[in-house]
Amino acid sequence: MSSSTEPEASVAFHPKPVLDYTAAVGLQSAAVGLFVSALQNALGKHSHGALGVVTRTGGTIGFFAATGATFAFTEATVRNSRQKDDAWNGAAGACAAGFLLGMRMKSIPAAFGGCAVLGGIMGAFDYSGQLAGSKESKEEKRNRFFKKPPRPLIAPAPSTE
Repeated sequence: MSSSTEPEASVAFHPKPVLDYTAAVGLQSAAVGLFVSALQNALGKHSHGALGVVTRTGGTIGFFAATGATFAFTEATVRNSRQKDDAWNGAAGACAAGFLLGMRMKSIPAAFGGCAVLGGIMGAFDYSGQLAGSKESKEEKRNRFFKKPPRPLIAPAPSTE
């Protein structure tokens, strides 16, 4: 007999495709990096013109892509190796990304600090999300959101056919 304190073993683990997930998150992060680079280019005073997005502040694009890909790769790898989907996976991914952020500053203490801060924040976010998350399906949410037609005040008369 299983007790109620044991984790649910009936839910099958489905591994996350590491390279697909890494590529998708890396490209999304690169798009965010392109946006940030464009903002940096627009707000800075220089004579590079619109091409400065790539030539002057283009390192931002690559750095955002590398940070996102590092997070995704580490999270998926830890998840698949542990065969569990919990807060530790996100914490490990955020720790790796935070370490990369600290290494951009060329400081080992900043790298360890970034690992601890981002890992702690992401771990707490994932942990609290699993506690407060809802298990209802989209159809249940939809039915609860939309109004139901009111019941008639007078019941219709039975048909006599």
